[in-house]
Amino acid sequence: MSKPPLLFLCHRIPFPPNKGDKIRSFNILQMLNKHYDVYLGCFIDDPYDEQYVETLKQYCHQLFYRKQNKLLAKIKGLSAFVTGKPITLPYYYDSAMAVWCENAIKQYNIEKVFIYSSSMAQFCEAPVFERCQRVIDFVDVDSDKWRQYADSKSGLAKFVFQREFKTLASYEDRICQQFDASLFVSPDEAQLFQDRQATNDRPKVKGILNGVDISFFNPSATLEHDNKLPAERFISFTGAMDYWANVDAVLWFVEHCWPIVKAAEPSLSFVIAGGNPTSEIKALGKQQDIIVTGRVADIRPFMAKAECIVAPLRIARGIQNKVLEAMSLDKPVVCTSMAMEGINAPSHTFCQVHDDPQDFAQAVISLVSPAQKAAAQVKIDNRAWIEAHFTWQATLAPLAKLYQIEP
Repeated sequence: MSKPPLLFLCHRIPFPPNKGDKIRSFNILQMLNKHYDVYLGCFIDDPYDEQYVETLKQYCHQLFYRKQNKLLAKIKGLSAFVTGKPITLPYYYDSAMAVWCENAIKQYNIEKVFIYSSSMAQFCEAPVFERCQRVIDFVDVDSDKWRQYADSKSGLAKFVFQREFKTLASYEDRICQQFDASLFVSPDEAQLFQDRQATNDRPKVKGILNGVDISFFNPSATLEHDNKLPAERFISFTGAMDYWANVDAVLWFVEHCWPIVKAAEPSLSFVIAGGNPTSEIKALGKQQDIIVTGRVADIRPFMAKAECIVAPLRIARGIQNKVLEAMSLDKPVVCTSMAMEGINAPSHTFCQVHDDPQDFAQAVISLVSPAQKAAAQVKIDNRAWIEAHFTWQATLAPLAKLYQIEP
């Protein structure tokens, strides 16, 4: 029996679900595919992900993708300084994608549209889309990320980032006016965006939390790669290591916190696990007891076997999957207030939140020191909090309601 059609646009191939945006987009795709014939359009910005195209076809009725050349995209982005647009729009614009979207709407009589990321909204602004129910998942208030970046820079970089903040914020607001619903990854993020909208547009802004695959991130699961861990005692940071916020977090931790931790616990190592590490991150691997793994087959052993997980993000928006995953594995976590935003774990969970580097380091020491752990005798119950509040079925229920389906 055929299902009604739905157009799903995503700025990055939503498979495999191995990094923040792809985890969320894949789980949404998986849910929508149960109820709709999904016509999926996306970009592939990492050649490594091309191997997953055939697997991804299992989760949609039709797949159209374009390979994105990042250098060419950056050159296209420069045209924004002539047109007055945010750099984000020409960076992601592709004429073949635009044609495919319009043809799909007309040919298959599509009336439901789901857009993941503000960069893809430009493909659904033509008059032919006005008859459709258009739902956009901004995920984060991207414009505010650029404001944060600008605050940390000076000179030309500060000017460029401030310009992107202002132009992208204006575009986000316009899309909110045009579309039927604007979604964000947390109530905090939704409130930030909602506060700047016109009164009649505010009800369209909603927060839909990320979830966790609790069967995958399960402390009882058998892990095949345990014997390949690079150190006996370690703490870890996980995430895409070409993502600016992650790079900034790790550099800050290594400079300000790690020397304090290492002095107290000489046998401890710091493992940085995640794909595409920048040259700055690779350089850290030359220091004694700092290990940079690069891309790993399975991230779970680097979390499950760590003595604690650190998430020292200073530039962040939305919900940090790395924190949710660590909690699902019942690991203790030390994070900044930015990294805890949207999760808001209560005091009985084993998550310590500190923004001061000295306090952050001391919190790590308290969690890894054998003597302090023995004295504390605290039972970790992070997983119980995740099971109660952050399964995908529970978090995506508001989205299902928008489309009038069962999650």
